[in-house]
Amino acid sequence: MADTISFARGAPSLDIVDVEGLKQAAVRAFDSDPGGLTAYGTSVGYLPLRKWIADKHGVAPEQVLVTNGSLQADAFLFDLLVQPDSDVVVERPTYDRTLLGLRNRRGNLHPVTVDDDGIDVEELAKLLDGGLRPVLAHIIPNFQNPAGVTLSAPRRERLLELAREYDFTIFEDDPYLDIRFAGDPLPTMRELDRDDRVVYASSFTKTVCPGLRVGYLVGPAATIAKIAKVATNTYISPSMVAQGIVYQFATSGAIDASIATVRAALSERVNLLADALGKHLPEARFTVPDGGYFLWVEFPDSVDVAKVAPAAAERGVAVVKGSDFLLEGGEHALRLAYSAVTPDQIDEGVRRLAEAVHAG
Repeated sequence: MADTISFARGAPSLDIVDVEGLKQAAVRAFDSDPGGLTAYGTSVGYLPLRKWIADKHGVAPEQVLVTNGSLQADAFLFDLLVQPDSDVVVERPTYDRTLLGLRNRRGNLHPVTVDDDGIDVEELAKLLDGGLRPVLAHIIPNFQNPAGVTLSAPRRERLLELAREYDFTIFEDDPYLDIRFAGDPLPTMRELDRDDRVVYASSFTKTVCPGLRVGYLVGPAATIAKIAKVATNTYISPSMVAQGIVYQFATSGAIDASIATVRAALSERVNLLADALGKHLPEARFTVPDGGYFLWVEFPDSVDVAKVAPAAAERGVAVVKGSDFLLEGGEHALRLAYSAVTPDQIDEGVRRLAEAVHAG
């Protein structure tokens, strides 16, 4: 439908993207470094941006690799660590493309329950005590995709303890860190890590815009050096133009204003979404997140989202089935992204969704 209201994509709506700021950053980037932007560059990324990221995270530049989006960063790390039949811990539910990437590499996936405090570390501890020996645990700690929950401080510490005891890498996949609009920020596991157990990933997709496709990894220098060799053989270098624009956008201070805009907009939208769900779908269960892009909705067992999703599409509403984010289950849940809908669309979108739910 021409007037489709989409709760499907985790991307900012155009009205909260600083287009003028990006245009100005692009001009500054080409004016200040035309040679650097038009050349191949290096596999570790645009060097000034690499240093800016290193300073942001308090590490040496040798611990940073800048990539074409965070999915490219994920792929490089998965290729390094995950072999066929490698045991890998994932959250249940988790990002659907994480599951796809790990399954494509024939990893042996072990889902661990996520509740309101993030991954259940004691459930994981029981699996480890029972003999599980993963090479990797993939964790989205802040405003998790799709569940919207945040890993609590005690669970972060406990997960690090388990990684040390059982010798596995924590992949801290953290693209939503700066999009907090409620509650107090927590230290990252990389900041708490004393034994090089954590490889950290983030991107500028949620704070600047998705179209630039700039993500990065922060990890032990030896790990980053190994991935850099693979990156050289993959694409020689990522996009120097995109990374140069991000660098200028960041160093001018425009990124701070952009983050403030996104936070304010998403805070308003998630509250409107929660109000609309309470009005039109009072039987739905959900936890309002403290940040990020997503809200996870669970319905009674009588609601089959495999039927709801096409019925919603017929009414001009796009949603994503909960089953897309799990190896098993999710038949009575939906992920609703509130980032791409404007405030005036939200109540109408939920009203249409309620029609689809109640039609079946």
